[in-house]
Amino acid sequence: MQAPVLSEITQALCAGLILLVPLAAAGLALIHAGLGRSRSAAHALLSAVSVVAVAMLVYFVCGWSWQGLPGGGAHTMTVAGKAWSWIGADPFFFRGLRFDGSRAALTAWLQIFGVGIAALIPLGAGSDRWRLGAACASTAILAGWTYPLFAHWVWGGGWLAQLGVHEGLGYGFLDAGGASAIQAVGGLTALSIALILGPRQGKYDADGMPAAIPGHNAMVVLFACFLTWLGWIGLNGSGSLLLMGGTAAAVARVAVNTTLSAAAGLLATAGITRMRFGRPDASLCVNGWTGGLVASSAACAFVEPAAAAAIGAIAGALVTFSVEWLDARLRVDDPAGSISVHAAGGLWGVLALGIFARIPPGAALNGTGAGNPNQWLAQLAGVATLIVFVFPMTYSLNWLLNRFYPQRVSAEGEAHGLDLYELGAGAYPEFVTRRDDFRPR
Repeated sequence: MQAPVLSEITQALCAGLILLVPLAAAGLALIHAGLGRSRSAAHALLSAVSVVAVAMLVYFVCGWSWQGLPGGGAHTMTVAGKAWSWIGADPFFFRGLRFDGSRAALTAWLQIFGVGIAALIPLGAGSDRWRLGAACASTAILAGWTYPLFAHWVWGGGWLAQLGVHEGLGYGFLDAGGASAIQAVGGLTALSIALILGPRQGKYDADGMPAAIPGHNAMVVLFACFLTWLGWIGLNGSGSLLLMGGTAAAVARVAVNTTLSAAAGLLATAGITRMRFGRPDASLCVNGWTGGLVASSAACAFVEPAAAAAIGAIAGALVTFSVEWLDARLRVDDPAGSISVHAAGGLWGVLALGIFARIPPGAALNGTGAGNPNQWLAQLAGVATLIVFVFPMTYSLNWLLNRFYPQRVSAEGEAHGLDLYELGAGAYPEFVTRRDDFRPR
């Protein structure tokens, strides 16, 4: 059944917010490029454009069909006399979707951008060593299966959303802006890629001690914070309107909460690094800012501004220690901090909704207005699903891809830089590059 047409004011507001979302993609692409080596900068940005293009086309072909909308076609399983929806069954190629100002049409538009952002996240973890073709192939798996499957469970009327109706767990699993379906799914895919590719040459010595490989352009990375800020306001604002049934009047709260969470995340990271290292760390501060944005996404429509700031501050601290833990303890090489920012930050944001959310009694969410005394259990079920099911699935699929199509560039290609090796030209041909930038490590 086609969703009802929205008012002209709501349509215009949704369209304006959705048009901001690509700025988040631009910001993430610049962060990944700037935190990588100069000899792979052009490759990083071309990879970003390429995986977004692949993600959008694959999602158009089959992803939207698998995701679907509440009340649309779906495959269900009956357990204990209750029908649980596990995957959508709408037509491929957007067939049957009328672009007439309906909620469905605007949601499809938003989701095309959302899947593009999810596809960008693993690039940060695979920086300086992930082949362009392999990144595109991995993205096809993400956009064609992993993302729409989990997104159906969250936003398409799937079993996580049904936890409220069937089991009395609050309103079922809630996520206004994609902390789970976009950020955590992308972050867990980034973890899979980092584990499969292994660390960069010279990252760890014979004793396993990590070496610092700083990003090549802090200015670009810091500027990208402003782009991600605007993009996230669009992402969270349009998500609250289209996916949570929010009102136009509530968008201001969403924008304020998103901003406060990012600001608190950055300041928390700056304070921690200042106390530990004697001065703020620029790259970690960027991760704290982005981590605050990520953590804000789930609960942005349901919390007070003070709670949003607390969520962001905790995210900033979590991201800071997670980056160090992965790098030094687990020896997972993640040049852009994508795993910590998007996986850890996204999972925390999902849990934070269950802790801090104050949903007005009688609100109709996921088909129930029964109240939310057990909302945290529904959120915990979503986190458990991401860790226990989604991560093993995405790792296994990428591991199989690696068997048939090796994802890591050759040692020679990594030593010379992906710009020259895969593209035939560097990003900065008129500038002198340090000699050790081309020395095999």
